[in-house]
Formats: sequence, structure tokens, C-alpha cells
Amino acid sequence: MKKLTAVLLALVLVLAAASVIAEEDKLFTHDEFMAAENDTEVRVLTTVQATQSWWDGKITVYAQGPDGAYFIYNMACSEEDAAKLVPGTNILVHGFKGEWSGEIEILDATFEFATAYIPEAEDVTALLGTDELINHQNEFVAFKGMTVEAYDETGAAFAYKNAENKTDDLYFKVSKDGQTYDFCVEFYLCGQDTDVYKAVEALNVGDVIDMEGFLYWYNGANPHITKVTPAQ
Repeated sequence: MKKLTAVLLALVLVLAAASVIAEEDKLFTHDEFMAAENDTEVRVLTTVQATQSWWDGKITVYAQGPDGAYFIYNMACSEEDAAKLVPGTNILVHGFKGEWSGEIEILDATFEFATAYIPEAEDVTALLGTDELINHQNEFVAFKGMTVEAYDETGAAFAYKNAENKTDDLYFKVSKDGQTYDFCVEFYLCGQDTDVYKAVEALNVGDVIDMEGFLYWYNGANPHITKVTPAQ
């Protein structure tokens, strides 16, 4: 009887340990991630869409999987591994859910490499100005048939955050169906030598354009645009 009791106790301990390991290894779906409280420890399997510049052992990643997208801020990363985080690279990310000015993100993250998946940009033009748009936060999205508006009272089609030496973000405004929206070229994602930065510098008020980018959130939708072309 004592031997049977000991065996049963050992089995209970093994099962309990397995339960703890399973909980620690739990992968969050995008819905579970969004529903979690801030500061919740999370693990997600997702795919690199783009990265900002690597700096001081950290890199910021725009990532998306089949069920949703993530903004992974200042993820721990060696310079060597940063060079491998090209679009299509699948990564298993471990960090904590956070929020800053409405932007839901993963903080204090680490990662390991996995298998790849590259989603197409989803056209969310019809969702502009609706409450549903936030459900696509951080996804790789497209905006079609948008009209360039004057950015400010000068009548310019865009504005530099740092006009002196162009080492910061580039801002512009576009409209659809009478509503105007603020868009951005995030410098650390697409600097002054990129096609999209130059395309925005070449915009004129009244141009009708198509765009792709990441649906970043800053006190409302503030897309980080990666591609601008004349409307098709």
C-alpha cells in the first residue's frame, strides 16, 4: 500500500510539473493576446514584416501571423541576428503585453527563430473612420484611392519632423469621402533613401494614391507607410 501511495504521489507531481511547463510554454492566439491585461507575460508565434533600425542590442519589429499583427518594441537582439530578421522570418516571441498612447505592443521581448509565413496587405480603406479599424492594429494593410491634402497652412503636401537634415519622420495627410487622416513614414523603418520616403517628398496636393504599410496606433490610427504609388 505504501508503495502504491508513493507511485500515485510521484504521478501527481509529474502531472503537476507538466502542467506548469505547459502553462509556461502556452502560445497566445491574437485574440487571447488582445484580451490579456497589460503586463501579462505572453508568447506568440509570428512573422517579421519589417524592422526598424537595430541599436544597442535591441530592435523594433512589425510582425503578423494568420490571426493578427503585433508591434514588438525594443526586442533584445544581437546585431548578427538583426540582419536575419528579414520579411518572412518566423519568430517565437516571449515578452509582456503593454500599451502606449493606444498602441498595443509587446515589451521586454526576447525571441528565437522558427518557420516563415508572409501575409498579403489587406485593404482596409472602407474601415477608415470606423470603430472596426482598430481590430486590424499592427497588421500589414493597404489604403486605396486616397487624395493628398495640404499638411498645414503653408499648403505643402507633407512635413518633415526634422527639416534641417531629414533624420526623422515624414508626415502627410490624405482624405477619403470627405474625411482627412494623418499618415506617417517612420524614419527608423523607411529612411530618407527609401523609395517610399522619396515618393512622399514628390507628392502634390490633389494626387490620388494607393498605399501599403503597418496600422500603427498613436492616439488613433497613425499608419506607418512603406509604399506609395499612383492610384490604380
